[in-house]
Amino acid sequence: MSFIEPAGRQAVTEYRSPSRIAEPWLVQASGISPQVAQCFLVSARCGCFMQAARSLNVKATWLRKQLAQLEATLQRSLFSFQGSALTLSREGRQLQARLIAQVHESSVPHNDQPRVRLAVAESILHDILGRDLISLLRRNASVRLQIITLDSELALQAISADLVLWLSDSHALGPGPSFPTQSPERLARLDYVPHIAKRYSRPATRPECLDDLSDYMLVQWQPDGQVDSFAPWNALMEQRRAGVVQVQSYALMLEMIRCSACIGLLPQYMSGLDRGLIALPRVFEHPMQRQLWMAVGSHALDMPQVQMLVELIRHTLDERKEWFQVIQNDAL
Repeated sequence: MSFIEPAGRQAVTEYRSPSRIAEPWLVQASGISPQVAQCFLVSARCGCFMQAARSLNVKATWLRKQLAQLEATLQRSLFSFQGSALTLSREGRQLQARLIAQVHESSVPHNDQPRVRLAVAESILHDILGRDLISLLRRNASVRLQIITLDSELALQAISADLVLWLSDSHALGPGPSFPTQSPERLARLDYVPHIAKRYSRPATRPECLDDLSDYMLVQWQPDGQVDSFAPWNALMEQRRAGVVQVQSYALMLEMIRCSACIGLLPQYMSGLDRGLIALPRVFEHPMQRQLWMAVGSHALDMPQVQMLVELIRHTLDERKEWFQVIQNDAL
């Protein structure tokens, strides 16, 4: 607003609205711990306590307890439910705005996670580890995990990883990862036998020798053709002039055995994993075996995320120890 003073001088007077003073409870909120602030912000962003707990890698009950204590401290209700949807109350939105402003001042730490590279034999990932890895990711949505599948010795030599799980042909270590690791540990011995779907094979006519396979189609996962331990099976595949299918996909081989009356070479544990499959242990006289090894990269020995995966692998194998021979404390 402008006006003329009596002396004729023109003056300009600026009117400014008084600065907005934060409510006392918001001032008090500035003193909450970074951990509690992060719990609140993630819950507000996710709109779901369960998803927020997964993102923070904590239990949902613990998260709800932290937020309840925060509401009790501030004497404000921060969340409300509209139907099944979790939303912020008016006070919750105010607190969110204030804490977001503090994030830029690094009052609330970012939940950055180092990338963990897990290299694992494709069949082990598909048959044994896949389900437990999915459960781990359901509990911990903030993890940064890169999964590298191994289908051959060449693939093992070509990769670099923090944790590697691979198969070899003998009890001796032989060629392992090309990057520096701790002493590799032999975890289990796997026996391999031909399998067929139960619905395509009655007990009375089930194959028990090589000649009995003549009337069946054989299917092979192509990487197995390079495995020395599978020499008896590979020799049979080479001799066949008809009734042979070779596939690049491990999952497709399994489907062909399940659904196409094919016989394929699988770990003996498959009849325990899939009740629709039956092992044919008498077809070959000589055993076909492989060894399962694990090693942690020398650079990753102190990474908590890697140790978490190591414990997951050990627990998974221990739960399924009746499927194969688990090796205890066998490190080279």
